[in-house]
Amino acid sequence: MSPTATPTRPRARGSGAARPRRGMDPRISARRTAVSREQGRRRLHLLLVGVSALAALVGLWFLVHTALFSARSITVVGNGHETAAQVVQQSGLDDHPPLLDIDTGAVAARVDRLPWVRSTAVHVQWPDGVRIVVTEEVPRLVMNEPGGRWASISADGRVLGVTSARPPGLVEVSGPQAPGTAGTTLGVRDGPGLAVASSLPASFSAQVTGVTVEPAGWVQLAMTTPIVVDIGTATQLAAKYEDVSSILAGATLHDGDVIDVSVPDAPTVTGG
Repeated sequence: MSPTATPTRPRARGSGAARPRRGMDPRISARRTAVSREQGRRRLHLLLVGVSALAALVGLWFLVHTALFSARSITVVGNGHETAAQVVQQSGLDDHPPLLDIDTGAVAARVDRLPWVRSTAVHVQWPDGVRIVVTEEVPRLVMNEPGGRWASISADGRVLGVTSARPPGLVEVSGPQAPGTAGTTLGVRDGPGLAVASSLPASFSAQVTGVTVEPAGWVQLAMTTPIVVDIGTATQLAAKYEDVSSILAGATLHDGDVIDVSVPDAPTVTGG
C-alpha cells in the first residue's frame, strides 16, 4: 500500500514573496534634478542682484557725500543791508556741507534771525549749488537813542539797525524804554506807541511826525501842523482814528489846538 499523499493547499492570493520594486523613471529623475538646479541658479541670481543693488546704494551714498556734490556755489539774492558773506555765515553753509544733508527749513530759520531779514527761501540746486533768497524788512519807524543815535524800527517793533543820522521819512516814536541792539524788539512799555504808529490810517498818517508814549501808556500824536492829538490808550483805535479824520477834515483848527479822542465817539477840541 502506497503511503498516503499529503494534500497540497492552494497558495493564498497575495501571499508569498513581494515582487521586486520597479526603479524611478530616469526621465523623471533627470527632470527633478534640472528643476532643483534651476531653482538654485535663481536663488543665486537674486542674491547677486541684491548684493549688487546694496553695493550701488552704498557707493551712491558715499558719492553724494563727496566734495563733488557739496554746497560749493552759494548764491544770495534780495539782500541790501546784510552782506552776502553775513548771510552765508548765518546760514551755516560756509563749511560747504553735502547737498543731501542740507535742511532748507533750518537754514532759512537761521538766516531769518539777521536783523534786516523778514523771510528767507532756500533752494538746493544740484549738483553743487544753493540759492538763498532774502526778503528784507522795511523800516517804518525811528527811535532816538540816549547817545544821539537813531534806531530804524520795523512795523512789528524789530530794531533793524542803528545809525548816527536820522533816517528820513520815518515817524518818530518816543517811549519809556530805549530801543535795544539790532535784531531785538521794542520793550513792552513801548508797545502802545508801536501799536498806534504801525496802524495809522492813510487819511492822516502823512500828517503825523511823531508818536509819544507816556509811562502810563497814554499816546499822543505830533502833527505837521502845530496841533496835538491825544489818542489815550491804544484801544478802540479804529473808532478813534475816525474821530481824528472827521475833525481834521471839517473843523477849523488853530496852532496849539489839542484834539482829544481818548473817549471814542466823544472827541473834543481845546485851544492851546
